[in-house]
Amino acid sequence: MSGNLDRAERLQIMLDAEELAAVDDFRFQRRMPSRAAAVRELMRRGLNAEGFSAADSGSKSSSFGVLESGPAERAGGNGRRRSED
Repeated sequence: MSGNLDRAERLQIMLDAEELAAVDDFRFQRRMPSRAAAVRELMRRGLNAEGFSAADSGSKSSSFGVLESGPAERAGGNGRRRSED
């Protein structure tokens, strides 16, 4: 992290009650100061994870939820990028 706390950009997302409860549970279990901090931590973990699945161009926002599997898993994949054969 750069240590720069000047966050000039706002990102707004919509969650259903179950997704919000999962974010709040994550936040409170780790004694995080805010929902925003919890979401940033979840994003950091997701971006740092090995084998993330890149979104296909043209994917709709509704294809991506907090609690459900990603598009690759729903299609029968394992959520990992395929290596070149």
